[in-house]
Amino acid sequence: MKKLKLIGPFKQLITMTGLPLKGALSDAQLVIIDDAGMLIEDGKIKTIGLFKNMAVDADNATTEITSLQGNHVCLPGFIDAHTHICFGGSRAKDYAMRNAGKTYLEIAKAGGGIWDTVTQTRKASTEELIKKTIKRSKQHLKNGVTTLEVKSGYGLSVAEELKMLRAIKTTNAQTPLDLVPTCLAAHMKPKDFLGTNTAYLEEISSTLFPILKEENLSHRIDAFIEESAFSKEEIRPYFKKAKEMGFDITVHADQFSTDGSAVAVEFGALSADHLEASTDKEIELLSKSNVIATALPGASIGLGCAFTPARKLLDSGCSVAIASDHNPGSAPMGDLLTQAAILQTFEKLSNAEVLAGITYRAAAALNLTDRGQLKEGLLADFVLFHTNDYNEILYNQGSFKPCMVFKNGELVFDKHKTH
Repeated sequence: MKKLKLIGPFKQLITMTGLPLKGALSDAQLVIIDDAGMLIEDGKIKTIGLFKNMAVDADNATTEITSLQGNHVCLPGFIDAHTHICFGGSRAKDYAMRNAGKTYLEIAKAGGGIWDTVTQTRKASTEELIKKTIKRSKQHLKNGVTTLEVKSGYGLSVAEELKMLRAIKTTNAQTPLDLVPTCLAAHMKPKDFLGTNTAYLEEISSTLFPILKEENLSHRIDAFIEESAFSKEEIRPYFKKAKEMGFDITVHADQFSTDGSAVAVEFGALSADHLEASTDKEIELLSKSNVIATALPGASIGLGCAFTPARKLLDSGCSVAIASDHNPGSAPMGDLLTQAAILQTFEKLSNAEVLAGITYRAAAALNLTDRGQLKEGLLADFVLFHTNDYNEILYNQGSFKPCMVFKNGELVFDKHKTH
């Protein structure tokens, strides 16, 4: 018989339970349990209650008790629902050129842009991609992320997309946190594909999609709907085939123009990500749907452009998740908590709205129902901060990092033991 684990006391345990999936949230709605303990069995939460009572009631023969010293705030493990951390090369020169005033076209002509990352990723071996993705994943883990979505999209051919997705699958088996793979073969039409956008999408959907199913490489299909990538007319048959084959849909939507969110609603996408260009029309459309609006403040910081209108989205009744968009071009920071805190300041979000955006609402964007909250039966994924007040976490704008991270009830990062 496996031993139960009792961990505590937590000065505050923020459950993120009892909150609506959609709409604005106030901090007064948060369920906070003082001096709490968590009983864990087989990687899942068995009970949450008052630690001292649970410790007295525990059977020492069957329960391993971890008594924490000092004050700790406990939150659900963070969920980063949009990243591109599997890639080769660097775009540091792009970043410098962009901040020096060069345009996207000028950077592309100088050999930069997405195609530069595609070229570098194609040159990288599978082993090299695994090594780099493991390293980036571990950095996210130290920052409190226990579930991490990872996209392909820098291969842009059947063979190279498979290389990326196989690397992501291998990385998932070699890291403590959960990676959720997404096929973004529709990132842009590759420069070395001689046919039309439609022909490229047809090749990907007819050739790659069945292999994704066969090898269980991804159950999610993403596409970039933008003037520089694919139009709504071009992407519809692609998404139609994906839906028919049972894939979940997510969309890079409304980053620079506004066609993507309508397509996301039309196809019942789990999420529409970016939305920096969304107007009242798109916000109203999203609010009447079940599509999660995923803000990507890292891209806004990296590009120096407007933030996703998170306040308007929430006030209209949308569900807003927040993700890092960690990628080599527009969002190299890859620090979810810092970016969420910055978005909070500019969009005037409550602490509850930000925490929901990186926990249970982010889980919904990935169609995951077993995490994002701390309650009986869910995964024991949680993070601890050395403080007696949860308000300190976002107040410090991302500089205050977790002291401990637990995945499936196991301690996978301990700041005190890291040198």
